[in-house]
Amino acid sequence: MSVEPGAEGGRREGIRLGRIAGVPVILAYSWFLIAGFTVLVYGPTLQARQPGLGIGAYFVAFAYAVLLLASVLVHELAHALTARAFGWPSQKIVLNLWGGHTQFESYTASPGRSVVVALAGPAANFVLAAVGWLVVTTVHLTGVADILVNIFMWANFLIAVFNVLPGLPLDGGRIVESAVWKATGSQEKGTIAAGWTGRGIVVCLVLFGVVIPAAQGSPVDLPFAMVTLLVAVFLWQGASAAIRHAGFRTRLPGVVAGRLAVPAVGIPNYATVEQAVAAGAQGGVAVVLCAPDGKPQGVVDPSAVDRVPPAARGTTPVTAVGYALAPGAYVPDTAGGQELVQYLAQLAGTEYAVVDAGGRVVGLLSQRDVVAAISGRQAR
Repeated sequence: MSVEPGAEGGRREGIRLGRIAGVPVILAYSWFLIAGFTVLVYGPTLQARQPGLGIGAYFVAFAYAVLLLASVLVHELAHALTARAFGWPSQKIVLNLWGGHTQFESYTASPGRSVVVALAGPAANFVLAAVGWLVVTTVHLTGVADILVNIFMWANFLIAVFNVLPGLPLDGGRIVESAVWKATGSQEKGTIAAGWTGRGIVVCLVLFGVVIPAAQGSPVDLPFAMVTLLVAVFLWQGASAAIRHAGFRTRLPGVVAGRLAVPAVGIPNYATVEQAVAAGAQGGVAVVLCAPDGKPQGVVDPSAVDRVPPAARGTTPVTAVGYALAPGAYVPDTAGGQELVQYLAQLAGTEYAVVDAGGRVVGLLSQRDVVAAISGRQAR
């Protein structure tokens, strides 16, 4: 499964296995959960079917988990190497509880290339399944070797088929995304459509895998039901995240500092409270305190101004009713989109002065208003 560009934090996300074709490969700690689950569920079943294996059945089950891991690694490498052919650098491959994903650095995609990169993973698994089939049909295998080769063949076939289902976060979702993208010219609309088809796949998975069999009175296979529900939760979360992130990208161009800021004026930090009131501190206009060089340093607190007696306002320094802005917390009124969000993420504090081309303070921007504009929710 491939993912969008972006950085994922966490130096302790797993064990670094090294590099393959220059791409770092990380084994997430969560993989050991699915490996343990495989051993506990498949081990007793294999022991019952092959009594001669004894305790060795559990080692065969662990080998099954390792074969699945290798299959997922080949799947992700196919994504990474195909992306490299288009000039998309891969940041890393992470193998985890849910299989794995390839993290790309920044790149410029197109509908056609997106589909090719996405389908390279399932194609690799189809090839591995075909290799397994050739071995099964041409080589006489017995015992553990026969069991593992058959498992390898069917596992890769199922991984490939499952991943080409047309819904995000599965690779096949890129087909839906690219088709809508090509038709509308909007990648975001394509992502939202593919996210909803992904949710539809989840509903079908739970309906036909758990609900209908249970309603028909069929015996419940508890391990199968658990795996089905866990996969359904994972897919639903991935589809919902895709829809949410597409919404963010749709709203991002409208996130401009000058549009979101409340009106503000700048006054020298050596002014008095009386001058701040005259500038609008009690009239709904934010008042920003500026250093002698004109750079914003603080903001007047209207509630603090109210507590200063009118007779004392002419002699009370404005710094007594103000609070400091973080160092460098000012942005041009034309700053917007991803550039604005990335810049604000580097600053401390939650408020930023907005200045025009001449360096004059024209507004005060709140972090919560930026978040509300990106998320599409009203600021509290």
